[in-house]
Amino acid sequence: MLSRVADSIYWMTRYMERAENVARFVDVNLHLMLDLPADTEQQWEPLVNITGDRAMFIEHFGEFTRDNVIRFLTFDPDYPNSILGCCHRARENARSVREVISSEMWIQINRLYLLVRNAAYGEFTRMPHEFFQSVKLAGHTFEGVMDATMSHGEAWHFGRLGRFLERADKTSRILDMKYFILLPDMSYVGSPYDSIQWAALLRSASALEMYRKRYGRIAPRSVVEFLVLDESFPRAVRYCLRRAEESLRAISGSAPGSYRNAAEQRLGRVRAALDFASTEEIMSRGLHEFLDDLQAELNAVGSEIRDATFALVPAGGGQYQSQG
Repeated sequence: MLSRVADSIYWMTRYMERAENVARFVDVNLHLMLDLPADTEQQWEPLVNITGDRAMFIEHFGEFTRDNVIRFLTFDPDYPNSILGCCHRARENARSVREVISSEMWIQINRLYLLVRNAAYGEFTRMPHEFFQSVKLAGHTFEGVMDATMSHGEAWHFGRLGRFLERADKTSRILDMKYFILLPDMSYVGSPYDSIQWAALLRSASALEMYRKRYGRIAPRSVVEFLVLDESFPRAVRYCLRRAEESLRAISGSAPGSYRNAAEQRLGRVRAALDFASTEEIMSRGLHEFLDDLQAELNAVGSEIRDATFALVPAGGGQYQSQG
């Protein structure tokens, strides 16, 4: 497969997954503000912090108000990782490989882009929850359409690789959001508000119902175990890295127990570290520190994949914008 085609498919799915997860960040904070007492200070700054793009926000908006943060993360045309920016880049990558993807995939991407663009210039503020739900549903629909209408060959594996690497990163950022929310007021720890925040975090990962089936009561250690180390929940970091590694091996044709490139080696090390990790080790090390290191490793995996697979793509081929 041409490096250009592989690169475009890989980033098409990463940007679609990123748009869906930004919608999750914002929507869960809107719900959280409704659940907390009326006199609680609204916390919108953590949403910018977890993206790693705080400096860009301050440069463009300055003050961390509700409207500014929502505008930045959702509709800012100058911010590449806004929902609008992600949908635009996913659409451009899909346009360049129309002959490889199915027509149903193109229709779904185009439909989402038009939904977001129209909301940017329409009456978004009247129904924000409905809008973010529509973005999330569009992401689920695209994933299903891709799996149901595209041959599960090399091109499909590149798309699957991009989707699961992006999802692993975003699940870690959703979990890290709890750290940034706690920074202003540590008195929340162990209080009823603490449970509300953990429930909101699980809801943002569409994990609340599956978590309750497994653990029942909400407890921080159990939430970390479920979202980081679970082998069967589709948004858990460990699950995502296993699926990403499967696709990377399918692309390179590596035999079991062997590695053909540095990308496979690094991804294998990250996945193996989670296989042998325990919740106690993560919490004793510090959840934020663990997640920070994990995100750095995932960025490094992305760089290794680029060097191993997309090295011949002209500069800007995937229009990648990293997130901290």
